Amino acid sequence: MPTNRELLMRAAGTAISTGSLAGGGLLQPYQARQFIQQTFEATNLAPLVRHEMRAERRGEIDKIGIAPRLLREKKENTDDGYRASVATSQISFSTTPVRLPWEVTEETLRQNIEGENMNKVITDLMTAQLGVDMEDLYLNGNEDVSKAAEFSESKTYAAGDTVTHNKKLYIFDKAHSAGTWAGTDTTEIGEAADVDFLKVNDGWIKQIKEGGHILDKSSEAEMSLDMFYQMVASIPNKYNNGKLRWLMSPRRAQQWELFLLNLVAHHGGAVPDNMYTAPVKIPTVECPSMSDDVILLTDPKNLIVVNSYTVKIRSTNTDKESIMMDKRFYVAHLDYDPIIEEKDATGILLLKR
Repeated sequence: MPTNRELLMRAAGTAISTGSLAGGGLLQPYQARQFIQQTFEATNLAPLVRHEMRAERRGEIDKIGIAPRLLREKKENTDDGYRASVATSQISFSTTPVRLPWEVTEETLRQNIEGENMNKVITDLMTAQLGVDMEDLYLNGNEDVSKAAEFSESKTYAAGDTVTHNKKLYIFDKAHSAGTWAGTDTTEIGEAADVDFLKVNDGWIKQIKEGGHILDKSSEAEMSLDMFYQMVASIPNKYNNGKLRWLMSPRRAQQWELFLLNLVAHHGGAVPDNMYTAPVKIPTVECPSMSDDVILLTDPKNLIVVNSYTVKIRSTNTDKESIMMDKRFYVAHLDYDPIIEEKDATGILLLKR
């Protein structure tokens, strides 16, 4: 029968010694890194982005770069005093603590085909779901949804405002004058209950909309090859270095494939195979957490997730509540901040949903 401590070892993806859980389940730095790495592996995008582990929850990450065309003519036996220099700057981060609690009845552990191994099965599922939820927040987090209230016909709304209506959560795409609900000037971004999830931190999509290159094709009825080329052209050439990737939902990727197949069916000819998965010779990364109305263009390493080492995994089945309810309680504590190194190297294509 696996003990709680053994279960936590498996959840962390590494051997945790007997004394490792002192201090309320705080993992050692290398164990915290391996636990977070296990959550990254649950999704397509998370393994591709850059990860920074920091001792502090707030701080700055240094950036260093150099300008182009630094070479100068050499003159024999002469030092003209010219020196190339580097450009330095910093990106601020401030991680937000989050937690994933769950509980399992002892009856569940006793009455199932997995037996006591059910402990590990559930913990592995929770760890994988933690990775899925974290990627969802990396992309779609929006602190402004905390202000979302039920839609009111007597109020006016600006683009970017969020409201709830019929148990759904919406964001206004453009200004809305006082009056009845139209639905044509909003985009659904989740259930009304998702407010508590999405408000945790601002994600990459919101950050790119506020500081990256935007190409709005939401009024066009269908996709086209031109929009991909226009999106690439909006990003400075120095970032178009073979490391760019299209990030889109699986359905949007399938719609692009269907568009190309229809071209062939209606007009004849052939489309190069790589065009289906790499428009403009830029590979596609499918992200199930993304909505169908946006496509991102960037180098995944330009997207950064900052975590601190203060990862805790706690468990109990010996307190009064556990004994009286015949349950085991678990909770994973960690923190994160999704930031972007260079917003000028990002683009977002807005499409009709």
